[in-house]
Amino acid sequence: MLREVAVENYTHIPQALAAGADRIELNDNLAVGGTTVSKGVMAESAKYVHEHDRSLVTMIRPRSGNFVYNDTELKIMEADLFEAQALGVDGVAFGALTADGLIDEDAMTSLIAASAGMSVVFHMAFDAIPEDQQPAAIDWLAAHHVDRILTHGGPLTIPIESTLSHLQTLITHAADQITILPGGGITSQNAAAIADKLGVKELHGTKLIQF
Repeated sequence: MLREVAVENYTHIPQALAAGADRIELNDNLAVGGTTVSKGVMAESAKYVHEHDRSLVTMIRPRSGNFVYNDTELKIMEADLFEAQALGVDGVAFGALTADGLIDEDAMTSLIAASAGMSVVFHMAFDAIPEDQQPAAIDWLAAHHVDRILTHGGPLTIPIESTLSHLQTLITHAADQITILPGGGITSQNAAAIADKLGVKELHGTKLIQF
């Protein structure tokens, strides 16, 4: 089981890796769902994680709130992607939506292009897409070489135990196209049961391991 642990800034990375994290998702401001860290934090984190033979995904999100971005915000995100690329970051997590909750295809195409050489994760913006549009979103993301979709399977206000049925539907639809990465409310206590129920090999969470 690959355990991706979301951390805030550099501070907890050494403890997380020592406790068995396989991959780090690096954020600032986890209280609002995560935003992009500073260049300095990204650089030190990449160095430490790679020295310990693990991989680093960094959040690319210029602000809290919704995932509808204007041109200036998209330019900021592209600049952060180029910085992550230059620092040797393994993967990046981002998502851009239209005002009606669909994938912003133009924005995503540009962001994916700026991510060349790194794995791409479409983060929990996916859960803001209407459920009846999510299969089409999976197909689009897979066709545009996105590697993983991070999803809770529903609003974070709902316990993950109540979203497992929908997560299973998404996993079945994704098949071998793209990896569905369950997250949100997965802890060291329930991780094994959730992985077994869903038949997945990767999980994401802030409390996925104890450290």
